[in-house]
Amino acid sequence: MSLNCLSQKWGPVKQGPTAAIDRLYLVNASGLAPFRPLYEALSRMGFYSLNPDRIRDLQSPDAGLLLARDGSNITSVLAQLTKHNPTRKQRIEEYLSKVVPGVHGVEVKVVGPKETLEFRQQVAGSKDPWRFLAANMSDGTVRALGILVALFQSGNGASTHVPLVGIEEPEIALHPAASGLLLDGLREASRSTQVIVTSHSPDLLDDQQLDAGSLLAVYAEAGSTHIAALDQAGRDAVLHRLYTPGELLRLNQMRPDPELSPDKGDRQLRLLDKENV
Repeated sequence: MSLNCLSQKWGPVKQGPTAAIDRLYLVNASGLAPFRPLYEALSRMGFYSLNPDRIRDLQSPDAGLLLARDGSNITSVLAQLTKHNPTRKQRIEEYLSKVVPGVHGVEVKVVGPKETLEFRQQVAGSKDPWRFLAANMSDGTVRALGILVALFQSGNGASTHVPLVGIEEPEIALHPAASGLLLDGLREASRSTQVIVTSHSPDLLDDQQLDAGSLLAVYAEAGSTHIAALDQAGRDAVLHRLYTPGELLRLNQMRPDPELSPDKGDRQLRLLDKENV
């Protein structure tokens, strides 16, 4: 959007900062009032490829307003939820106890200037749950917690919520039987935050209640990747309960609608080329 167009919508706009070839202009322009809402919205989005080792590490406290991409500030986000939205924190624990049977809860434990997670887990023969630090928990457990915190982090005391959460393959390291519970969590979180998930898991998609309209198919052909809504055959199969989306994926029949796919000849945009600045 040009400064002239912004002037028509917002009134006079002063000359913006000079553009640099090696960075996106929005960062420089975020000091201008018309650009600020867009910058704020984009910077509050969370995109996740969670790393269990970083979640287990001792962490330095921060404001806890947005979960880091790898989960490396999960203690701060969980502390904010505990303080400002205990109901949502409790919901995280309820899902976690179902995804990982035996886990009763999780708290933030201060270790000198650092923080870590402390899990409460039932142990056979013990009346009360034992306490285990994150360093002693499995990849599946800490990753499940990271996914749930990412999904339910809105309402953690920040003045504005997280408008969009994107998670790469949330089913990794989880037992296939937990896929249905994970899908329930994704659905519940989507009532307050837009959720985008990439997945190669038929188990996660094996649900006849999934709406075909919420699915996008990805298909690579001759060097081109197409992302679009399901083709008509796929939509009909899901709509009439002939197949679940997971069954379509197993049959390699989850294809994007060719009428909605971008032209194969489209040129890939290079954001930092001079001609695109």
